[in-house]
Amino acid sequence: MDATDKKILNLLQTDASLTVKQIAQQIPLSATPCWKRIQKLEEKGFIRARVVLLDPKKVNANVTVFVAIKTDQHTRQWIERFNKEVDKLPEVMEIYRMSGEIDYLLRVAVSSIEAYDQFYKKFIDRVELSNVTSSFAMEQIKYTTALPISVDV
Repeated sequence: MDATDKKILNLLQTDASLTVKQIAQQIPLSATPCWKRIQKLEEKGFIRARVVLLDPKKVNANVTVFVAIKTDQHTRQWIERFNKEVDKLPEVMEIYRMSGEIDYLLRVAVSSIEAYDQFYKKFIDRVELSNVTSSFAMEQIKYTTALPISVDV
């Protein structure tokens, strides 16, 4: 990957709706070589998907809850069941298996505290957990989907 590829990735992370012509003009590069570079970046897996980001308020999912989970279960079977059950819950936006005192951290998007309570009850019925702690985000200070692209890539 060279500097031109990095510029293309940064442009696409900012706005995936840009046309090849628009990207090529900003590089600068002609459209055909630009398109070939984008195709190569997709083939190599640098570009996983092109998506639309929605406004959480407009779709009534503007309450963000961070859920810290501790479990006494650490068998492969439990982990597979946990992953399968959490995958069925559309409110769960992200899941991380953690080191340290908590085992899993979830980011959940819901419409209200009441909606989170319904989610919580559904969630704990599906998977055996030893401790669940929920923290409600009061304000979003920074949000980005753009990854920093290292000069070493």
